[in-house]
Amino acid sequence: MFWKFDLHTSSHLDTLLERDDLSLPELLDEEDVLQECKVVNRKLLDFLLQPPHLQAMVAWVTQEPPASGEERLRYKYPSVACEILTSDVPQINDALGADESLLHRLYGFLQSSGSLNPLLASFFSKVMGVLINRKTDQLVSFLRKKDDFVDLLLQHIGTSAIMDLLLRLLTCVERPQLRHDVVNWLNEEKIIQRLIEQIHPSKDDNQHSNASQSLCDIIRLSREQMIQAQDSLEPDQLLATLEKQETIEQLLSNMLEGEQSQSVIVSGIQVLLTLLEPRRPRSESVTMNNFFSSVDGQLELLAQATLDSASSSVGTLHALRPRLGHFHQLLLEPPKVGQLEPLRTTWGSLAPPLGNMRLHVVKLLASALSANDAALTQELLALDVPNTMLDLFFHYVFNNFLHAQVEVCVSTMLSSGPPSDSSSDTPAQNPVVKHLLQRCCLVERILTSWEENDRVQSAGGPRKGYMGHLTRVANALVQNLEKGPNAEQLGQLLKELPAEQQERWEAFVSGPLAETNKKNMVDLVNTHHLHSSSDDEDDRLKEFSFPEEAVLQQAFMDFQMQRMTSAFIDHFGFNDEEFGEQEESVNAPFDKTANITFSLNADDDNPNANLLEICYKDRIQQFDDDEDEEDEEEGQGSGESDGEDGTWQGSQLARGARLGQPPGVRLARPSPLSRVTSTRPFCLEQLCCRTLLSAEDTAVMKVHPSLSWRRSAESAFPERAGRSC
Repeated sequence: MFWKFDLHTSSHLDTLLERDDLSLPELLDEEDVLQECKVVNRKLLDFLLQPPHLQAMVAWVTQEPPASGEERLRYKYPSVACEILTSDVPQINDALGADESLLHRLYGFLQSSGSLNPLLASFFSKVMGVLINRKTDQLVSFLRKKDDFVDLLLQHIGTSAIMDLLLRLLTCVERPQLRHDVVNWLNEEKIIQRLIEQIHPSKDDNQHSNASQSLCDIIRLSREQMIQAQDSLEPDQLLATLEKQETIEQLLSNMLEGEQSQSVIVSGIQVLLTLLEPRRPRSESVTMNNFFSSVDGQLELLAQATLDSASSSVGTLHALRPRLGHFHQLLLEPPKVGQLEPLRTTWGSLAPPLGNMRLHVVKLLASALSANDAALTQELLALDVPNTMLDLFFHYVFNNFLHAQVEVCVSTMLSSGPPSDSSSDTPAQNPVVKHLLQRCCLVERILTSWEENDRVQSAGGPRKGYMGHLTRVANALVQNLEKGPNAEQLGQLLKELPAEQQERWEAFVSGPLAETNKKNMVDLVNTHHLHSSSDDEDDRLKEFSFPEEAVLQQAFMDFQMQRMTSAFIDHFGFNDEEFGEQEESVNAPFDKTANITFSLNADDDNPNANLLEICYKDRIQQFDDDEDEEDEEEGQGSGESDGEDGTWQGSQLARGARLGQPPGVRLARPSPLSRVTSTRPFCLEQLCCRTLLSAEDTAVMKVHPSLSWRRSAESAFPERAGRSC
């Protein structure tokens, strides 16, 4: 009820806005200016929306601040101005979108000839992003009139904020038709081809990275839009341009021809990995369950199945095939330019280290193998790419990034079916599986490496860093041998191994591998013998037997609480509309509870019905004359009750006579709580002194656990509330 009162104190900003000589910098120095702007302070908005002030804020976010003054204060006003302009207040959005002079001033930031200030670029991109999202028609129309817009974007693509602006044009346009127009406009401006030109050794590393990231985001966003817009039959023009074979060939030419740059190769591979990601079908009933390259280029294995080549970019596979030899050569001999120096570690020296470039090449070749394209797979096997990857696996003992890629690649090769264009009716032999077991000597490599690790560890040396991944490769071979698409072929190839090697393999599977799997299945924390302290208490309590009367009383109380709280809590108290000023006194009577109705269905099949009936028989019973006389004598002989029992008896006898009750039947003796409240004014202090309360009284006191005991009693006896002893 506190919100009924207007406790909001007037802001210092309101007082400041009353001044005629108030300047914009003085206003932005106030700490609560942004908060007041977001809550649409009318006086503040009237001041900020004045044309000179809007122009000043736009100038702050687009112009380099003066070099004089403290460095920490130079960007204070530009930062506050950016927050105000992007506070998503409709009045500010309307003012920016409607004033073309302000849009020209904003656009002028892109026309800077030199490199952009990264902080100001982030301010600019943020303001433009809000306008693209809220004033889409006005801003898109304004930008399409600028012939040099795409040129300026590409000129400053090395600045991350400008890259974000390009992506906002594709993500913040919500209307399908308008987004379609924007995509076609950017495609006509050849944005894809010009982004690929940025991935060239003549450009700097920032341009390589941001251009690559832009292309990857365009691929994913376009594919996602195609999935969502299932009714649209027209393909995304940007995605169609990217997936063309000539576009990929241009990218590969920049990567591999002329002077090679590791930054260009890594950036180009990221685009190729994104293109090779399996495209989800429009029908969700068809599931792609295979190895694919995730968002960050990490290879993953979903299940044992083959990847349909139609779901990958066919143009990418065709363009990649003649370049496989170049990539394989990069694994064997990385380029001299930018080659990493020998790296000394705690366990030895790496000369040279694997490097980010060769790791990305492994990702690309593994992804190409997973495409299960017959011609591409045949070329990879002819180059002996799987063998080279296994050599790197065992050479770089502690490079788990490499181990993860090779492990998943080998597991996929073992579980993949025959190439997709195999037209033979008879089950075709999988050349990949044959290459792994015969050319790569997979079984011999596993056994030798395992035994070498055991020998090193027994001598006190460290465990090989690839042992966990090697265990998974061995398990993949065993599982596919038992049940898999190549189980028959794997069994035949194992039988062709030398007898001594077969015995070693069988002993390895039943011995060290089984023991390792058993250890890996053990929980890190043994939870079998852990239990809470409450369980201990329950076990100890089971040894005791409680009196039947206490059990019945508890059951009766549970029944009362079950029936009362479900309806009572929902209707208890007042709502805001019923709470009037005349009832705000804490001493006001709580007579709202008199209108509460309790609905009890006596026909309910309740498991506690028998217990309730026993409790009623125990509580409501007939008294004989001897008990009446004893009660009368007790009432007359005891001055402790001040005649309250006699008064109650007389009133009840008279009431019984009026109702025609037989004289031999008496109502049950009133509880201590009812004695306190029957003849005297209600006194809570005296109520507290009564320590013997019946089950009914206890239920009344517990009727609403969120209230205090005083309020519970007053609500139960409204006619006694507020009175004193």
